[in-house]
Amino acid sequence: RDLHFTYAGSEEEVLKGVNFKLNAGEKMAFVGQNGAGKTTLIKLILRFYEPSSGEILLDGININRYNPITYQAMFGVIFQDFFKYEFSLKENIAVGNIDELENQQLIVNAAELSLADEVVAEMPDGYDQQLGRRFVKGQELSGGQWQKVALARAYMKDANVLVLDEPTSALDARAEFEVFERFINLTQGKTSIIISHRFSTVRMADRIIVLENGQISSLGTHDELMQKQGLYAELFDLQAAGYQ
Repeated sequence: RDLHFTYAGSEEEVLKGVNFKLNAGEKMAFVGQNGAGKTTLIKLILRFYEPSSGEILLDGININRYNPITYQAMFGVIFQDFFKYEFSLKENIAVGNIDELENQQLIVNAAELSLADEVVAEMPDGYDQQLGRRFVKGQELSGGQWQKVALARAYMKDANVLVLDEPTSALDARAEFEVFERFINLTQGKTSIIISHRFSTVRMADRIIVLENGQISSLGTHDELMQKQGLYAELFDLQAAGYQ
């Protein structure tokens, strides 16, 4: 509600009066050019930062009134700049819910959902494979393999809200489409926020918010935004032309 945010030491507002409502069970996508405020908005929702002014409400209650640990436990989040832990493959996945480190079946299920099971199948030691080059027999992964492993972390927790901030940017278009199609089908009834630059992914969302210079320039379904002929339609057409 009327959300404003300015980073410390800066005079330029990143968010300038953002208003929207995310309904329970809805899948919403944030799109916009780099620097439009997408990731900042997510970090405010997660209480990593406090708004400069305005408020964020959960069930009509300002999120500042919730216990921070209890509040953040409601979310499963994977950012584009996720950590690559030089742990075993199993431990890298379990980081998403470290209390379940010994729950092998949950780890296997999470890997299957994120397609990380394909990475496991290529490893000599399977789930016990040491990752990273610092250790003897450590195995380095490609960018796409790391992203599948990191994405599995989001499936480790039965979170009320799932947030995916470009977690598949290193995957090719077909692999990303498969990951998100599976994500949409497997999270029925869950609330989720998706940031992606690929419009084949974005159009799967129930509604799409278009951020432009820290403000919401439009909000609607894929079809509604295409009819408006604004920034969304322009970016969609540019990307579509690249595939022709």
